[in-house]
Amino acid sequence: MARPITLFTGQWADLPLEEVARLAAGWGYDGLELACWGDHLDPWRWDEPGYAEAKLELLERYGLKVWAISNHLKGQAVCDDPIDHRHRDILSDRVWGDGDPEGVRRRAAEEMKNTARLAAKLGVKTVVGFTGSSIWKYVAMFPPVSQEAVDAGYQDFADRWNPILDVFDEVGVRFAHEVHPSEIAYDYWTTVRTLEAIGHRPAFGLNWDPSHFMWQQLDPVDFILEFTDLIYHVDCKDVKLNVGNGRNGRLGSHLAWADLRRGWDFVSTGRGDVPWEESFRALNAIGYDGPISVEWEDAGMDRLLGAPEALEFVRRNAFAAPTAAFDAAFSAR
Repeated sequence: MARPITLFTGQWADLPLEEVARLAAGWGYDGLELACWGDHLDPWRWDEPGYAEAKLELLERYGLKVWAISNHLKGQAVCDDPIDHRHRDILSDRVWGDGDPEGVRRRAAEEMKNTARLAAKLGVKTVVGFTGSSIWKYVAMFPPVSQEAVDAGYQDFADRWNPILDVFDEVGVRFAHEVHPSEIAYDYWTTVRTLEAIGHRPAFGLNWDPSHFMWQQLDPVDFILEFTDLIYHVDCKDVKLNVGNGRNGRLGSHLAWADLRRGWDFVSTGRGDVPWEESFRALNAIGYDGPISVEWEDAGMDRLLGAPEALEFVRRNAFAAPTAAFDAAFSAR
């Protein structure tokens, strides 16, 4: 059976949810991966009578379902240091408050707990998001960074996220962390260290999004096969590398997202360097049967063209695993 294909609404939160649902349904998506910003979802309303039900009814009117919700922006603020103008731009007034950094972190943590509660109300088992990191600022390792400082960063992550994950456990929901630069886990080894920091608790797994692996020269297929039991959700986003010409570097050179002088940029699904066929084969091999969510983020193409194009590509390539009948016939040869 084919996995459902959904559209992540994070890049569409400037539009009312009903408008996004209308567009996605018209293009042929099976559902939405709902973002917890804009008017799409508000975790603080999780216990408001009829709130979750109204969201589900809206989706049902357009023949859509929801298998996962996402709260990247508030998750980012749980561990980040510093908390500054960048966070003011992505956080709600309720979480930002007076801007006191520790207060922002604590309110962000409360929203992540409420996100788990809202997911349960919606009948959703997976929340996708970021964690933030107090040690990403040390990634260049110069001036020299002590091992004690790095260890403290992972302890800070565990101290802040374990109470959040306790709520996830209470309501039967899992958190799928998107491995990504600026997070506590941004590559293979930091993912291993992150899982160790929280004792490999099952409430914490991974969202596989290959785009940020590619420009770090990481193998997204190997990542699937290494963390077989922890791929809780899949986001599809492609990336095109533009390095090796002596000028364009992998760190982006502080250039704008769409600037062609960058060493990489997001592109519409299927036009970049992600090994999609090998990736979908790996997902089949580990038995992943959850949604395949399109995260459309191409600064060089109008999204009303790119989103349906991405759906067509994923539907063509996200082939299902062989059926039991095929396996039996093949083994009988």
